[in-house]
Amino acid sequence: MKNNPPSYKRIAAGLALCVLSVNAAWAAGSTRIDYQAELIAAPSVTEQGYFQPPGWDAMPSGEFGAAVKRGYNIFRNTQDNAADYVGNGLSCANCHLNSGRRANSAPLWGAWGIYPKYRKKNDKVNTMEDRIQGCFTYSLNGNQSKAGHAPGYGSDVLRDLQAYMFWLATGAPTGKNLPGRGYMKLAKPELAYDPARGKNVFAKNCAICHGVNGQGTKANGKYAFPPLWGPDAYNWGAGMHRVNTAAGFIKANMPLGKPNSLTDQEAWDVAAYINSEERPQDPRHEGDIDATAKRFHNHQGYYGKKVDGVLKGQGLSH
Repeated sequence: MKNNPPSYKRIAAGLALCVLSVNAAWAAGSTRIDYQAELIAAPSVTEQGYFQPPGWDAMPSGEFGAAVKRGYNIFRNTQDNAADYVGNGLSCANCHLNSGRRANSAPLWGAWGIYPKYRKKNDKVNTMEDRIQGCFTYSLNGNQSKAGHAPGYGSDVLRDLQAYMFWLATGAPTGKNLPGRGYMKLAKPELAYDPARGKNVFAKNCAICHGVNGQGTKANGKYAFPPLWGPDAYNWGAGMHRVNTAAGFIKANMPLGKPNSLTDQEAWDVAAYINSEERPQDPRHEGDIDATAKRFHNHQGYYGKKVDGVLKGQGLSH
């Protein structure tokens, strides 16, 4: 029997059907991106302990050493050393303790080796420059800064910060999720977290440094302890506004000098209290709190929700 070759029309029709099927499947699976998916937890610490970054006595010399030192100074005092790009009262070191060295406080040595990587928050593969820009945009509220945006690609600020990060990660493996990276991941509390209970925890443990009203405390006109809400705090798009993220940070690091002194329940409750208070607007907000909440806030937070009858996410500015 003779086999007749398929006609061009039949081939074209088949290809068209395949393309339509692929496009339909793609559209069905991409109608909603979880822009604030929770981060994968870091592995538990091993018997060898946490990675140890180099000591200050190992600071490199020459031009690279000078860049590392500038990056360190920017990191420690972003308010003064990258002032044009900071729109609130925070510095990098407020969320990354001990100058970015402390385990379970999002240490820089834990982040350097896992980039570039895909991030759901902005739905693209991020370089380290992208990641740092995100910190300026959200945690440092760069949209309300003098420049009105984060430092640009290739800028001296980003270059020096990366030099400091690279040096801190000396000897750390590339592409490995190290113990102590990021913040502690706490199990869900026995009781649902509650801002009212958290207010009492705050008054007993946090107000002495951060102020009775959470606005931070100043010395010589500058913040000695950072504001936790209000116009000078991190904005509604920062990762720290998520209750679970803040709870993990608080449990492992706060009160300062007394890590792990709060119970898990207290850490959840005080995180809820802090993050139920108003702060600068999410930079992705385009005029509709409900639409912004549905698109970007599918997680444990208070943006777009009411607390004591007050809608949260209205935003604050100077």
